Amino acid sequence: EQGLQLLELGGSVEEDYIRIARCFEATRQRCCRLEQDGRRAREQLARVEAERAALEVKLKHARNQVEVEMKKRHRAEAELEKQERKLQLVLELLMREPWGNEALSREQCSVLSALAGRRLGAALAPIRRSSVVDESCQSLLSHSDISYDRTEDDVVRS
Repeated sequence: EQGLQLLELGGSVEEDYIRIARCFEATRQRCCRLEQDGRRAREQLARVEAERAALEVKLKHARNQVEVEMKKRHRAEAELEKQERKLQLVLELLMREPWGNEALSREQCSVLSALAGRRLGAALAPIRRSSVVDESCQSLLSHSDISYDRTEDDVVRS
């Protein structure tokens, strides 16, 4: 538009051509800058997408690791409970049997009684958590509260 306006104003043709050439040069330089900006933006987008993909892989591995650790923990807690029940049965058997009281000293009997009482109380209580985090944050976050809903991961990519 500027080039057309310059031609309409009159004056020497050479001056008009020089003004038009300067306008074209300014436009060309602006196009070059925009092209460079676009190239930089595409490069930055590629870097960010690569970083996002790497973070998604890390997230997937972390989720899998959490799942594996939760399964290990459940198995360990079940095994602990099983062993505590066995110990409780052995202690009760030792305390009930007449030969057990004769074979054991008074001190051993009192220790077993105390241990049996403590174990019985633990067996009646809900499953204990050995982790400090679970004990201190039980009301805030429990391993049973963790959701693996991946719907927020499904981002529409264009």
